[in-house]
Amino acid sequence: MRIAFDMDGTLADLSSAYAEIEERLFGAADEEAKHPAPEAREAEQHSRRRTSARSRDQVWRAIESTPDFWTTLKPLEDGAVKRLYELTSEHLWEVFFITQRPSTAGGTVQRQTHTWLVEHGFATPSVIPLSGGRGKAASALFLDYLVDDTPQNCVDALSESSARTILLVDRDDHTAQASALRIGIGVAHSVHEALDLLVEANAARGNPSLFEKLRRLVGWK
Repeated sequence: MRIAFDMDGTLADLSSAYAEIEERLFGAADEEAKHPAPEAREAEQHSRRRTSARSRDQVWRAIESTPDFWTTLKPLEDGAVKRLYELTSEHLWEVFFITQRPSTAGGTVQRQTHTWLVEHGFATPSVIPLSGGRGKAASALFLDYLVDDTPQNCVDALSESSARTILLVDRDDHTAQASALRIGIGVAHSVHEALDLLVEANAARGNPSLFEKLRRLVGWK
């Protein structure tokens, strides 16, 4: 099987690193800011709309100026990258890691991502930095499966390729889960759960009735 994995929000924890930089730049909100008086809420909301874009730009400038930033992220799930490598060897999967990360100081995005994956247990990663959507990449790579945490990326892959998709969603996000299943996107609540599904799909490849049961269970069309 040919499988692609997204990086940030799927394997690597960008959100925590982003929040740490945001707090370093702007500080933690005090109690008055967290719970403003009613008459101050409207003004606060207006101010937030004006400054949020500028704040995001500042955080991303800090990220982009950090040498080898992409090597510093923590994994979202302990052991997931190493387990993926073991499964790749066991089942002879062809695995790609795709990302639209911006460049930072230090090594290239591809080199930093490669280094991170090796450090976390995937000895021979194939890293593909993208400048466009997931759909064309999924088609060009002849993917069987894409694992991603962004619904739009899954939709792109479904519309422009023959790949089946697995969307990572929080267990209590019933709205996102229902929306995904309605259009034929499979759902998993963790990378380890997604790996379990891929193992089952691998086992069912030569058994149409078994794959049909799995397809209905996962929600693939």
